[in-house]
Amino acid sequence: MAIKITDVCINCGACEPACPNGAIYANGDSWKISDKTSAHGDYQLMSGQHVDADASQTPVSDDYFYIVTDKCTECKGFHDEPQCASVCPVDCCVADLDNVETEESLLKKKAILHVEG
Repeated sequence: MAIKITDVCINCGACEPACPNGAIYANGDSWKISDKTSAHGDYQLMSGQHVDADASQTPVSDDYFYIVTDKCTECKGFHDEPQCASVCPVDCCVADLDNVETEESLLKKKAILHVEG
């Protein structure tokens, strides 16, 4: 499953640089699939919607840092545990039970976001 940031977030920003997928954004900041990934052009989100990976998308939260579910891989393929949760001083990076994914699907998402070669 993806990770989410709860409203306990103190907006310290410790999580943002720890994310290998660039999936974490400051409150009110727009996001792009292409940020810190090799994805460009047409990109299919988990919902089936197609977006331009280089186009800015509407912020998920205006109140506290947030994680873009379509970019979160729980650090699979990079680390043994989600790095956002490991660096968060208030433990607000938690499993997102509304977005449960298998390890296989998380690794597939990682491979799409970070095309090698």
